[in-house]
Amino acid sequence: MAIAGMTGRSDRFDDTDQEGQMQLVGFGINQEQFGVNILMVQEIIRSAPVTAVPNSPEFVEGVINLRGDIIPVIDLRKRLFLFREDNHERNWILILNISDRVIGFIVDRVTEVLKVAHNHVEPAPDVVIAGLENQYIQGVCDVNDNLLIILNFERILFNEEYYLLKDANYNELILGDDAVTQ
Repeated sequence: MAIAGMTGRSDRFDDTDQEGQMQLVGFGINQEQFGVNILMVQEIIRSAPVTAVPNSPEFVEGVINLRGDIIPVIDLRKRLFLFREDNHERNWILILNISDRVIGFIVDRVTEVLKVAHNHVEPAPDVVIAGLENQYIQGVCDVNDNLLIILNFERILFNEEYYLLKDANYNELILGDDAVTQ
């Protein structure tokens, strides 16, 4: 099922069904295919104007105003240290709810909702997860003869980075001291 028009969190999906399958939102960066648990996806939008925030980590592109909510946006390509192809535009922002914090992640494309059997998901090879930076790989599986990397977005940000984003008052940074939070 294509999800180009998907907006809002859909409670009609469960991450598992009776056959032991989980549902993932598929997305891509370069030629690599990734997946995220559908229950984390709050919304998927086309690129929006991103306002830079001074002194942010390099992978934080800035913030967007999404219907009055100021949301930090992370360039997932930079966070995952993936090479950028020439002439490739960032087209999508995945809006995820991570531990009750809403964060946007820029990706190249969003593909489809996938059902993957739990028993088809293999742990990441030891050589891949040997580095601390790769602790966010939840597993890998074969989908339509392509390798899909399932990311654990709970671990995409290290603790200090997560708390930096969590503690930042982006409304105040963008709108000034007179910002009104809703």
